[in-house]
Amino acid sequence: MTEQHIRGVLLTHGTDTVVGGPCNRTGRPVEGSILVTPSLNPGLYDALMTARAVVCSSGGRTGHMQSICRAKGIAVLRVEPADLDRLAGHVTLDLERGSVIVGATGDTGPAGTHSTAAPPDLLGSACAVVTDLGDIRHLNAGGPHAAHVESFFLREEFVCFSSALSPIDALRGGAAVNAYGRAIAQRLHECVEALLPGQRLILRMLDLRSNDAVHITGEATVPSEPNPDMGLHGTRWLLRSPAYPQALHVMLDTLRDRLGAEAERVHLSAPFLTDAEEFAKLRPHLGLSTETPLSAFIETPAAVHATSAICAAGADELFVGTKDLVQFYLAADRSNHLVAESYRTRHPAVLDGLRRVIEDARAAGTPARVFALGADLEHYRARLPAPTGYMMCVSELIARGRRN
Repeated sequence: MTEQHIRGVLLTHGTDTVVGGPCNRTGRPVEGSILVTPSLNPGLYDALMTARAVVCSSGGRTGHMQSICRAKGIAVLRVEPADLDRLAGHVTLDLERGSVIVGATGDTGPAGTHSTAAPPDLLGSACAVVTDLGDIRHLNAGGPHAAHVESFFLREEFVCFSSALSPIDALRGGAAVNAYGRAIAQRLHECVEALLPGQRLILRMLDLRSNDAVHITGEATVPSEPNPDMGLHGTRWLLRSPAYPQALHVMLDTLRDRLGAEAERVHLSAPFLTDAEEFAKLRPHLGLSTETPLSAFIETPAAVHATSAICAAGADELFVGTKDLVQFYLAADRSNHLVAESYRTRHPAVLDGLRRVIEDARAAGTPARVFALGADLEHYRARLPAPTGYMMCVSELIARGRRN
């Protein structure tokens, strides 16, 4: 068979520069395969976890599923829809050239590892963004760079994906609510046991957009929203959920029963926050005492401008989510490849917003940690005042540690 070369756009780097395997279009797990799909969604989570790489025909660099791939070191290459239809049999991805080789009998060329130049200690109080227990174990077993990681940041919906949980179904009421809380606690218990001394776990509470929820919901009705990223999710959803506070307390009580004082290593973060008023409503709605650590995730322009007020409202610390912040500042959908040129993580408006959060948090005496893609870290460090620390995906932190 004659080799065909198909050019694409690299959305996320993998561990190696060249990977190959059989095409998998089934949506089911196939170990060592190249997952071929028009778009990534949570329903493909199990297939994704067994894939060496992904080839898709839509999506951006910082979409939610691409973020999982970045944390796991799974390469994602986007090609044109017509080219996606040409992929069959064994293919090889040349990630340095951003191309797919169809008809190759195996990986071509030596495998290499992507890494960047800055040593881990320049990250400040580093926070590793993880998707599951395996990421924590991988980083903590990976060498001296683990000592620079003060915390792990985990999204509750990613816990659901890895545990085959459907939160929208479970949180309709009844015994399923308690079962959901215990299931989340079980996963967090395992994560805490994998922490090194001095490390903690930040759980970003449930923030499931409707376009993701529909892929893992079997019984409940998921409303169709014209723009899910600006729809009913995050803190605004938590404030309207009558069942989530119950599930959260079951989770926290279960952790205290199992871990005792070690349960205090699990902190909570309010997702997709608009302003201080929203943040102030959340703690009483959830029934959390003032002693329970509750941080704020800053990822909207409104929250940027409310930083001082959010700190005054009792936020223990701030986490700045640049992926959403970029799309809202620039009106460029992070998952839409048609506006990829407009989605600029180094845009002056974005940098101005990040600078404002860091300076306002510092004035309030509140720790602030900024998420950075590996490629952007040096740019941010050269142009922004130093935050408490930076947040990075675990695979990029490991790459830094290996180089240094």
